Amino acid sequence: MKYSNYKISIYRSVTLVLILTMVGVGNFSCKKIDDVQSTRLATEESNWKTLEDARANLLSVYGLMRSATVSDNTHWLMGDLRQGDFQITNRADLKSIVTGQLNAQYPVINRITNWRRFYAVVNAASLFIERSKQIIPLDSRYTQINNNVDVAQARILRAFAYFYMVRIWGDVPLLTSSHDGDFVQLPRTAKDKVLQFATTELLAAAQVVPFKYGGDDPILPGLYYGAGWASWNGNIFTRLSAYIILAHIAAWQGNYLDAATYSKFVLDNYTKSNGSGSNGIVYLDMDALTENVNYYSPFAFKRATVLVGFPFEAGNGLSTANGHIEQLTLASPFIPKTQPEMFVPKDSILKIFTDPGDLRFSINPVTGLYRTNYFYNFPSEQPIFNKIKVIYTAQTSGNLTLFSSTMLFSRIEEITLLRAEACAVLGQRDEAILALNKAANLRGTVTYNAASGKDLVDAIFEERRRELMGEGWRWYDIVRYNRLKNAAGTFIKKNGVSLTFTQFERAGGIYWPVSQDVINANPSVTQNPYWQ
Repeated sequence: MKYSNYKISIYRSVTLVLILTMVGVGNFSCKKIDDVQSTRLATEESNWKTLEDARANLLSVYGLMRSATVSDNTHWLMGDLRQGDFQITNRADLKSIVTGQLNAQYPVINRITNWRRFYAVVNAASLFIERSKQIIPLDSRYTQINNNVDVAQARILRAFAYFYMVRIWGDVPLLTSSHDGDFVQLPRTAKDKVLQFATTELLAAAQVVPFKYGGDDPILPGLYYGAGWASWNGNIFTRLSAYIILAHIAAWQGNYLDAATYSKFVLDNYTKSNGSGSNGIVYLDMDALTENVNYYSPFAFKRATVLVGFPFEAGNGLSTANGHIEQLTLASPFIPKTQPEMFVPKDSILKIFTDPGDLRFSINPVTGLYRTNYFYNFPSEQPIFNKIKVIYTAQTSGNLTLFSSTMLFSRIEEITLLRAEACAVLGQRDEAILALNKAANLRGTVTYNAASGKDLVDAIFEERRRELMGEGWRWYDIVRYNRLKNAAGTFIKKNGVSLTFTQFERAGGIYWPVSQDVINANPSVTQNPYWQ
């Protein structure tokens, strides 16, 4: 099969899975919390026989994970709204999230608090791990090495799904094998045990997956499923992806020694993931990040700068009308909408971006106008957050707008700031400052000075707030920051009672409630205590 046909087949597989999952995940009636139907795209009789089956089934796991994170804009609603920087214009359901009323009775909240879609990922990944080896003796093109790498990717995806769920719900049922149809209902497993499973899986898989696919990586040299590096970069998980997820699991658990080690591995080895030509993994200047200058932006389609994420490649039919932050943040003149559904208020912008040289937001001394990399029309009542604006104009008509932006979990600047955080907590101040300034200096801000007296941890989290705005990190950063500071002051009030952060977390307040649909389907699953 020619290279071009392989590429077309690859994207057709992803497109089909995306369409199926985007349509079906939001509306379903489940008999059990883990009533996960088979995710195979072919019948049992014709599946698990050819190299093409392996490729289609592996890519289906990626498609399911992408759908799980973006359906109903889950990644942003859960990461950016709760105690975040965005305000809502007129949607009562989104306002409930901003104010922490996560058990409010709205269809969107009920859908995003149902973890079924993540268990679809777990089931599909487990199925691939168990069944894909059957193809090896049936198709000589599908080698043992190819299968080893594919299985390792499925293990990474399954581990990532578990980490993603633990951040949202805390304890979740731990399933390590596939199930088609009904099976024994399981109670929730302690979050530390789930994360230990994910860590073990990631460490094992990290030794198998290459730094890059379709190139000269010694783990898997040559074309991968008939395609070269340019087709795979930023599209599927690499060794760097595994270590980034490991670093975040460690940081979430407060294990900053491992977080520092894993993040250092990424920063020491990221150039190994680059192929020939441009658009490799590099630290991005302001215009490359937000304006896609030289085609480097990790938000724009498929890029090597997507270290962990799920692109929506416009040229291959993956643009969608929903599942993108632009759907919530953009308005005229970018798309035919009179006002955005959410925006960052002007007073918040001025408090967050205080450095007059900050290229993300400040006054351009040459023009005397506000910079527009992050915010358009700042003087207006509702500045438009346009940091991410990947619009597929070729297929946009009337009120229908298609977007192609990536669901981005991590890029090189993000993992650099995580390393700064880890080193600061460990007392490795020089390393922490080096990492912080490496990231912040790209944005024109004043270098952190150790003699300034400013708290280093505060400075790092303030930079994460600026740099990662709109990327689904704010709530999780708030949690990690408050764990480190262990502040005794009031964090939140519940039923008129003031709670410190420690009390809030112990009560399960950092987590979301579990959808009542889940609990009704499986009585062995109990509600998070804070939401009972």
